[in-house]
Amino acid sequence: MNVVAVGGGHGTAVSLRALRRLSDHVTGVVSVADDGGSTGRLRAMLDVAAVGDLRKCLGALADPDNPLAASFEHRFSVGELAGHAVGNLLLVGLLDATGDLEESVRAVAQAMGVTGEIIPASCEGVVLVAATEEGDTRGQSEVMMSSSIRRIRVEPANAAAPIAAVEAIERADLILIGPGSLFTSVLAACVVPGITQALAGTGARKLYVANLREQLPETEGYTLGAHVDALLAHGVVPDAVLVDSSSNFAHHESSLPVYRHDLAGGNGRVHDVQKLADAAFAHVR
Repeated sequence: MNVVAVGGGHGTAVSLRALRRLSDHVTGVVSVADDGGSTGRLRAMLDVAAVGDLRKCLGALADPDNPLAASFEHRFSVGELAGHAVGNLLLVGLLDATGDLEESVRAVAQAMGVTGEIIPASCEGVVLVAATEEGDTRGQSEVMMSSSIRRIRVEPANAAAPIAAVEAIERADLILIGPGSLFTSVLAACVVPGITQALAGTGARKLYVANLREQLPETEGYTLGAHVDALLAHGVVPDAVLVDSSSNFAHHESSLPVYRHDLAGGNGRVHDVQKLADAAFAHVR
């Protein structure tokens, strides 16, 4: 079974860990729109694509006994390197040397013993732009602070999706979209034109994994239906929604079928990997 997770950040890393329990044929299609923290500093300094979400997703599929994987998330605490993660520096170093984002990610994946494949959602760094009630807001860090987002897009508008990402979506049997911040993580990957088109054309079972709670202020006051409506407005049409049965969203309806499962981890803050794997498998055609 070919399985794919689309999105970015910690949420997509959880989905990848869940999907790896279902199949060895796992692909992550990951946003490169981040511009905050270590990633944002490196983007500003070197004018490269965002690598932070790629780093998290590589770690999710890496061999846990691999020495590089064990140190990938280590952050320096002193001097000019303070705040930078080892993985970010490695990815950016390769990218600066080769100019090829996909090849840089593949090289790191091989070195870390990654099971599956991590592919950037676009071939180059993109800027996330939101149309809000106050006008356009540029950059993921600024967009995530808005509570009046109407639509988002990426610039350049003709940003190309890697052929490998499109092909992975086209041949998939199951695709998990999310969880994660609706606009700045999930849709940041999905609105790359080639990714939107591939998701629309695939015959895969597409499941949207709803967040456990609102993302403040980005989706403050959103119902589950509002999350789904935002996806649909951007041309992303899942077959159904997976919702944690103990979350506030479990009481909501949407225009898509809603499947309620115990999905939260012990601390209630993140999805449990095994529970998500079981729920996803239960709804594969």
